[in-house]
Amino acid sequence: MVAESSLDFLRAALRRRELDALLITQPENRRFVSGYTAGDTSVNESAGVLLVPAKGTPLLLTDSRFDLQAMAEAPGFAVHLYPRGLLALLESLLPRLGVRRLGFESHYLLYSTFVKLAKLASRLGVELVPQAGLVERLRVRKSEAQLAKIERAVHLNEAVFSEVFQGIVPGMTERQVAHAIENCMRQRGATGPSFDTIVAAGPNGALPHAVPSDRPLGEGEPIVIDMGLVLDGYCSDMTRTVVLGAPDEKAVELIRIVRKAQLAGMAAIRAGVVGCEPDRAARNVIKAAGYGKYFGHGLGHGVGLAVHEAPSLNRRARKQLAAGMVVTVEPGIYLPGWGGVRLENMVAVTEQGYRLLNRDTTFLDV
Repeated sequence: MVAESSLDFLRAALRRRELDALLITQPENRRFVSGYTAGDTSVNESAGVLLVPAKGTPLLLTDSRFDLQAMAEAPGFAVHLYPRGLLALLESLLPRLGVRRLGFESHYLLYSTFVKLAKLASRLGVELVPQAGLVERLRVRKSEAQLAKIERAVHLNEAVFSEVFQGIVPGMTERQVAHAIENCMRQRGATGPSFDTIVAAGPNGALPHAVPSDRPLGEGEPIVIDMGLVLDGYCSDMTRTVVLGAPDEKAVELIRIVRKAQLAGMAAIRAGVVGCEPDRAARNVIKAAGYGKYFGHGLGHGVGLAVHEAPSLNRRARKQLAAGMVVTVEPGIYLPGWGGVRLENMVAVTEQGYRLLNRDTTFLDV
């Protein structure tokens, strides 16, 4: 269950906004606030929602599939089942709780669901008030316990990569390597991947989010492997660019430039700087080397219960970093027709700078 201070902070935020309750539908927010770990299989099939009143006992609303799990994992929440659907349950609960202004997560609610909820609210005389980022503000700065979980996920991710890499040989396909990585994750205790594993060899590496194909790996060509796993609810994210056999001069050049950019980006991280500054530091290195137009995406993103969350490190980021935030640092160079290079580590922001969460640097330098 979330720390009582966090729940108090959320309730205080509701009172400041003059909200009687907040309906939490985003899965990672639901887990953070309640400790309930059930996942949604798709955006239109929910394992439940939270109804957190500004005062009183918070509620977890779900169906009979998750009854026992909800009661075991969220002991501080009153579990209510909705055999006739969520809206039918809300129709009885909202008047009973005296809810007149109901906040909802406007960034994570299907429009079709909102339309039905709006009709119900109108019938009950309840005002719907859109809220975005209310729980995310609590999630963005990690506690020491949360940082320890993230670090364990990072270290397991590294161990999986090292084990699988030993068995990679020319002729294996991108798809075979991706399957080997994800199988190894689960065998070593991970829940599964935190995103679909990327294995992109040769020219395919020019696609930052390439989908593994049946293309065989060639000797001497760069192979971009971007992988992450979930362990105890928390995510990791790491990218390595490797070469089977001896790399050519172009690969060596680009790996060295990207590694220099990564180090520059990390060096610019500390509490108080805005998210565009580390991005600028890394981007300037790549630009000075003549490859500025081949680095299009942002430098990094936050990681926690979700593999992509606040804060952002990119050219548009204007929010300050704070101690306890966790971000990726992943510069890249992508040359159409040749391939790409990306290197990605995860760091925790500190008052003085950053703490590197990765410990295996074997594959970062050439």
